[in-house]
Amino acid sequence: MTSNAIRRPVLRAALHHLALGSPAPQTLAAFYERSMGLILERMDDGWLGRAQDRRLLFQPGTPKSLNFAAFAVADGAELDLLRSRLLAQGDRIEQSPTTLFRDDAICVRDPDGNRFVFGLPVAEEYRAPYQGLSALPARLQHVVLASRQAARLASFFQVSLGFALSDDVVDSAGQTRTSFFRCSDEHHSLAVFQAPEDRLDHHCYESGDWGLIRDWGDHLASQRIPLVWGPGRHGPGNNLFAFHHDADGNWVELSAELERVGPDRSPGVWPHEERTLNLWGQGLLRS
Repeated sequence: MTSNAIRRPVLRAALHHLALGSPAPQTLAAFYERSMGLILERMDDGWLGRAQDRRLLFQPGTPKSLNFAAFAVADGAELDLLRSRLLAQGDRIEQSPTTLFRDDAICVRDPDGNRFVFGLPVAEEYRAPYQGLSALPARLQHVVLASRQAARLASFFQVSLGFALSDDVVDSAGQTRTSFFRCSDEHHSLAVFQAPEDRLDHHCYESGDWGLIRDWGDHLASQRIPLVWGPGRHGPGNNLFAFHHDADGNWVELSAELERVGPDRSPGVWPHEERTLNLWGQGLLRS
């Protein structure tokens, strides 16, 4: 099982942007333009989409792949601490692949080869305030990975990167199937679950309250984008949720009212069962 030794968030950060790989990045970008209100601009290596509190890069790659996940750290001292910890442990630091962070951003790979970038955002050029759909609350909040060696990834997230464990999901044989990690007072900004393949599972937007889940559902319906799971309520994190698929088949979650936790909260343990995934009803066990 995942070690419960690390209880305080060592890392202070928040998910800032993701780079999604796609065989058709322009088509995928256009989907998020109409589904999530992203305003698109052409980049050298694909497309950038931005709206209020959410940013995605769409780059060439295999279907349903994560090119990298980028976390904004609290300040320069936080970045220096992370760099020192990684170097002391012998983790290899790579050049940052993103232009949305300052040049001193650092990139490191987890044991599955997923790239994680940590840095300070560059100042965005002035633009008119977001309006309409682009201003509807939906903050990019967490990313979830599937892995054939989830325990190894969980150890890396805690020991090398400094995430704190919030909850484990454990099966009847005592094996940890899912682990939820935080780097702030939000229950999780990152999670990993045991699976027969290594892949991106989903990414999530925190809308704020139940009424906004309704509003997003109405908007998706207007675009003929069906919900594929939910509405429901997760056990770990206690958040309300609704899922849809994007143009590549990636799972996309809209969430509300994610649990806030204190630094001294002990990690919890949940049983590996449908009710853990959805207290209200059907749970889609993908691990």
